[in-house]
Amino acid sequence: MIYIVINIVPIAAATLLGLAIGMVWLRGSGIHRPGWAVLAGAALAEFWLAAILAGALILAPAQASPWVMAAGSAVVIWIGFVVPVLWVTFMAYGLPARQTASAALHWLAVMLGQAVLMQALGLIAPPAP
Repeated sequence: MIYIVINIVPIAAATLLGLAIGMVWLRGSGIHRPGWAVLAGAALAEFWLAAILAGALILAPAQASPWVMAAGSAVVIWIGFVVPVLWVTFMAYGLPARQTASAALHWLAVMLGQAVLMQALGLIAPPAP
């Protein structure tokens, strides 16, 4: 996990971008002022998501375009992990499909934004052991 420390600036920037996207998304959903506990939890979640995505981008094969790998990694993680978790959770709580789709699209926007930003800022692979 040393790659997180090495890449703290791009990961922190991606965290802030994720929070900004979330705030815009919430306003569009009619929620204007989430509480501090929600913001703190969101900040931790956005940071961890950015850190995991940074790890995926660092490990991406060099043969592909870095921009294709950035977007592709975000989409693969989103469709492979985020969408199924949201779908099952929202179904279990009896929430409408429209709400599930909105939440899923929010996370796709966050992950694509984070991946593109971190790719633009540059990520550094940890030194070989």
